[in-house]
Amino acid sequence: MTMTNQLKALRRLAARAENRRTETGIPRVAMVQGKIPEHDLAAVYEPMVNLILTGSKTMTVGEQTLHYDPATYFLMSVDLPAVGAIHAAADGAPYLAVSLTLQPAVIATLLGDLPDSPARAGAPRAGDHGFSVAAVTDELMDAWVRMLTLIEHPADIPALAPAYEREILYRLLQGPHGKMLRDIATPDTALARLNQAIQCIRRDFAQPLRVSALAEMAAMSSSAFHRRFKAVTALSPLQYQKQVRLLHARTMLATGSANVTAAALEVGYESATQFSREYARAFGLPPARDAARILAERRRHFT
Repeated sequence: MTMTNQLKALRRLAARAENRRTETGIPRVAMVQGKIPEHDLAAVYEPMVNLILTGSKTMTVGEQTLHYDPATYFLMSVDLPAVGAIHAAADGAPYLAVSLTLQPAVIATLLGDLPDSPARAGAPRAGDHGFSVAAVTDELMDAWVRMLTLIEHPADIPALAPAYEREILYRLLQGPHGKMLRDIATPDTALARLNQAIQCIRRDFAQPLRVSALAEMAAMSSSAFHRRFKAVTALSPLQYQKQVRLLHARTMLATGSANVTAAALEVGYESATQFSREYARAFGLPPARDAARILAERRRHFT
């Protein structure tokens, strides 16, 4: 099957997606179609591989912006606060994409079966990120077609989905960024230890940041931890915590579960004024006005 035919098959299978994350019935596999509100694209993203079927998308992490389309896939190996933007195809066809959430334990089961290759070796470089874009291959697309075909045969999902997931992961591990996946699935790597520190920041985001304790957890000096953290996430530890705090506060405000002062205190700010200033810098509007805009967008979307 040519890549053109592979795309046609995947577009047909994913055409039932809605303009929000749509579960497929296949574990860890989701899809989305159409225009997605901007506020829904600013989030902390879990490790995943995202395959564009129609249109294109940009993902901005820190000061790094990556663009991908149906010729490429986006790979994220750690939890990252990011801002996305989607674009319809040149002919007006709506954005359409599928994703697979990555689980290190599943990846780990494949590591012993990988053939030797130069890409498997090597220590992390200073510029290595925990996210990247790579070109799709016929073999990867074939695996995705087999996976999504299960939507039409739900009784086959329990028996066949694990095999197709392994095939997709195998193709990713054999790709140009396979080492990034191997590292998160191997407990003693620097990236795996760094990921433990990232989970701590996400869990305890409202608490004061103790870089020295996180560095000790990652078995690094404070300076090495800071450099490696920024290399992987494109953010310093403090910037990462700040973005997680602001995104959490935005959710609270947009759902009406807290006012501005309460949200600021809940996410760890001592000053509502500082919170409002940093919020406006991140999202373009003061907290109350931004929350009102999100609520208005939701009303328009559902009417």
